[in-house]
Amino acid sequence: MEQRISLVTLGVTDVARAKAFYQHLGWRGQEVEETVFFQAGGLALVLWGRDKLAEDAGVDDPGTGGFGGMALAQNVRSRAEVDELMATAAAAGAEVTKPARETFYGGYAGCFADPDGHVWEIAWNPGFPLGADGALTVPDFSATS
Repeated sequence: MEQRISLVTLGVTDVARAKAFYQHLGWRGQEVEETVFFQAGGLALVLWGRDKLAEDAGVDDPGTGGFGGMALAQNVRSRAEVDELMATAAAAGAEVTKPARETFYGGYAGCFADPDGHVWEIAWNPGFPLGADGALTVPDFSATS
């Protein structure tokens, strides 16, 4: 298997509400057959009905909500950008689960949950450089002493 992710699909209870939330964040997508596709760098973020996603994956969904054991993250170029994005998310209806603050790794980050409870971390991390196109490069941890 190649070390790559092509799509991240979020199961949502209301596709129109979820689409409106992400559009409020400034994302632009295309809706096809009750599915919304956002180009996100080299991959796509997809919004699809939670029930349809569970059925398609062949899993039972107890619909209990809560933390799903996964977080999405967007690294940004500055502390100020973290604050701006956290404020934009809150204004769009996100629940701020961890206000932005200094991190143990020398960065600055905060977390929010979208209307379906999907957790996002917005972080500035000086150890994870971003390219001009926003692509993140994982540093060579073996090179540090």
